[in-house]
Amino acid sequence: MTATRTERDSMGEMQVPVNAYYGAQTQRAVENFPISGLRIPRQVIRALGLIKASAAVYNHRVGVLDDRQYEAIVQAAEEVADGAHDAHFVVDVFQTGSGTSSNMNANEVIANRAIELLGGEMGSKDPVHPNDHVNAGQSSNDVFPTAVHVAAYLAAAEELLPALDVLHVSLEAKAKAFADVVKPGRTHLMDATPVTLGQEFGGYARQIELGSARVRAALERVSELPLGGTAVGTGLNAPEGMTDRVLDELRDRTGTIALREADNHFEAQGARDGLVELSGALKVVAVSMTKIANDIRLMGSGPRTGIGELQLPEIQPGSSIMPAKVNPVIPESVTQACAQVIGNDTAVTVGGMNGHFELNVYIPMMARNVLESSALLATSAANFAEQCIDGLTANVERATELVERDLAIVTALVPAIGYDKSAELSKQALTEDRPLRDVVKEAGVLSDDEVDRILDIKRMTEGGVL
Repeated sequence: MTATRTERDSMGEMQVPVNAYYGAQTQRAVENFPISGLRIPRQVIRALGLIKASAAVYNHRVGVLDDRQYEAIVQAAEEVADGAHDAHFVVDVFQTGSGTSSNMNANEVIANRAIELLGGEMGSKDPVHPNDHVNAGQSSNDVFPTAVHVAAYLAAAEELLPALDVLHVSLEAKAKAFADVVKPGRTHLMDATPVTLGQEFGGYARQIELGSARVRAALERVSELPLGGTAVGTGLNAPEGMTDRVLDELRDRTGTIALREADNHFEAQGARDGLVELSGALKVVAVSMTKIANDIRLMGSGPRTGIGELQLPEIQPGSSIMPAKVNPVIPESVTQACAQVIGNDTAVTVGGMNGHFELNVYIPMMARNVLESSALLATSAANFAEQCIDGLTANVERATELVERDLAIVTALVPAIGYDKSAELSKQALTEDRPLRDVVKEAGVLSDDEVDRILDIKRMTEGGVL
């Protein structure tokens, strides 16, 4: 049986594990929300610690905290930010929608750790009180969404965007390497006029480049923080000037100068549109990566009965029953992760539309989904680049064979012999299973030299009338 101590909150006594830094309100939340076993993301815990430390600097400056309280709270909060007390953040992510339970979890952990540092008795709230000292000038309603926005901003800026840059560089490199590899274009999954493999990869690289730009644009709104609005956006109990000074400290601690106070605190607390926008940008990146991964695994299909224009790196056996089979496992991994991101966005969208009056109450779920999506895309993008894109090679012989059999090259003949005659010759080539070039020459509608000039496969990839 776990040894406990007795703590009290406004609703009465609670038994708390004797060695736990958290207190009565956290324990009450643990018992109230036995939902998923999923806890608040580490990035949000980090942000909560940074916010509490930053607030303590201000509260000490204005006399709310004495020197000893200030030093102990800052040390405890910094330990929280560094992950030293993650085991004491025990509230399920599917909790009170404002994140009040997690904010109080932070307040209690920091207060009890500070009490311990000062030689007091944990749970006594003396000489550090979780509400009066750690939470001074704050409310869960502005602190928790601020922590979520800070966490989402840092996750995207520090992890996702660099990973997308890695993927972009890899795709650009292949666009250059494959610049002269001519192959059939495909629209509607059917043969179309020729393209180069490099042109396709250039398109992929641009998708990722634009995805990064979309994320950066969304971060401009995520960087607006609700801190200072306290309970409903009015700023009640937050001293004048506190928000500016706390945010100055927070910018220093995160190294992120973009963080700023919201222009309108009623928007910033009643809505979570910034998170919805960021989740939408992440969804677009997931859609782009899925398209790229699917194209690559289709072009690599085979080795004998598929398209076979690309050779993917062989990194593991593909079957427990078919010897020597190798599958496109990295693209498969990418598309599964992207499917999860797309699903997460649906939940974030539902969460965003449920901001009722002065507070959105779906914040913990939204935080979990946005941060998971950001992490999934970051790891998948880097892994896609390193274990698949960088090792791709072009099967030039196969691409050339296919493009010479591509009946859509007849399109280049239309300006010279007309649409109807071009269609007739194309259908004849298909029916007789012969190269189009031979059928056109045999028809005598153009000289052989003129046919070869117009049906120059490489020149077709450059546009214009041949």
